[in-house]
Amino acid sequence: MGDLFLLFVAASITNNFVLMQFLGICPFLGVSKEVPTAFSMGLATTFVMTTSAVVTWIVDAAILAPLGIEYLRYIAFILVISSFVQLTELFVKKVSPPLYKALGIFLPLITTNCAILGLAIMISMEGYTFIESAVFGLGAGVGFTVAIVLMAGIRERLEFANVPEPLKGAPITLVVAGMMAMAFAGIAM
Repeated sequence: MGDLFLLFVAASITNNFVLMQFLGICPFLGVSKEVPTAFSMGLATTFVMTTSAVVTWIVDAAILAPLGIEYLRYIAFILVISSFVQLTELFVKKVSPPLYKALGIFLPLITTNCAILGLAIMISMEGYTFIESAVFGLGAGVGFTVAIVLMAGIRERLEFANVPEPLKGAPITLVVAGMMAMAFAGIAM
């Protein structure tokens, strides 16, 4: 049980996919302008990461490895991830059309989010068990949500801050992302 807790903490904080692994930067920067939208994107990504982690583990352990066709992992993983993204997109569109509109193109782009594919590949490379895969996926999703919500909160505050003209917009956002990465790296030490 302690190992699972450490795996969760490592995936969410000390080895955060966005701030330490630099995976999933596109939605991190693109959707982190408002906290509610960022939180919703984080929840959608957490759902896709957790379910994809579990299903890709099953596909890998029950189909690909026994048949000796591990070389099809990337294709199989992408099919699983895109299926869950499509389900998530349909659910959000049905339940909350304003949120669907606010997330815009970034919701279907979860399919190409390298953090989710990286998660599936890391699970197979590390040889995690079924439970470890689920915990790792949940931890990675929670870490993504924490990072994107923190960034959104800071960006909302920066709207009213006295930022020098050359740093407004993308430059200050990248500076803040770098500072957040250093803070998370400090936690890992």
